[in-house]
Amino acid sequence: MSDALTRILAAAERGEFPPPDGMTTVVPQPSGRDAGVLAFTAHSVVFTDEDPEWVRDTLAATSSDPLAASMNPGFLSALMARTGRTMNTIDLLSVAPARSGPPELPLREIEDPDHPRVARALQHRDDVRMWTADGGVLVLGRGVAGRWEAAVEVDLEARGAGLGPRLADAARHLIPEGAHVWAQKSPGNARSVRTFQLAGFRPVGSEALLLPADRDFPHRSPHR
Repeated sequence: MSDALTRILAAAERGEFPPPDGMTTVVPQPSGRDAGVLAFTAHSVVFTDEDPEWVRDTLAATSSDPLAASMNPGFLSALMARTGRTMNTIDLLSVAPARSGPPELPLREIEDPDHPRVARALQHRDDVRMWTADGGVLVLGRGVAGRWEAAVEVDLEARGAGLGPRLADAARHLIPEGAHVWAQKSPGNARSVRTFQLAGFRPVGSEALLLPADRDFPHRSPHR
C-alpha cells in the first residue's frame, strides 16, 4: 500500500491539506486496483504507478491552468489511455469522524457475499458489509488506500422523510472508534450531496477514480 497516499488522506481527515501552491504531487498507487486523481484547494495528487515525469509533462501539455490541470478532460483522457483504465465521473469527496455508540436507526445486516449490491461494491472496496433499514440500504467497505467508505440508497417511495441522512449518520457509528468514513458523490447529485452534509460529512476535495479494464481483481474480500 502507498504510505504516501495514506498519509495524505489521514491528514485530510484531520483538516490538514497540501499547500495551495498550484502544484501536483505524484505518489504510487495504493494497490493494483486503485489509481486516480485527488484535487484539493489549489493542489492535486495523482496516484499512479506511471512515470511521474510523464504525468507532469502531460499536465503541462493538456492545460494552461495549473489549478485545474489534473481534472482537465484532456489529462484524464491521456491518463486513461496510458493506463488502459476507464472512469465513471469526477466525484465530490467528503469525510466525517466516527461517532460513539450504536446507530439510532434500526438496521439489519445482510451477510450474503453474493447479494447484488455487495457484489457491485466489491468492484471498488474490500471487507464490504451491508445493512438494510425500512426503505434503504447502507454499504460500508475499505476503499482507496484502505479508507472507510460509505454509500447509501433510499427507495423512491421512502424519499423525503429523512432516511438518507440517518443512514449516512449510521455509517459513522459503525466504523471503529477514532476512524473516519469517506463518501464519494457526483456533484450533480444534489440530493446525495445534501444527504451526507446533513449527516455531518464535510467536503474536502474531488476525486477521479480510474477503474481497471478487468474488474475481477483478486484482493477483494467480503466481511464475514
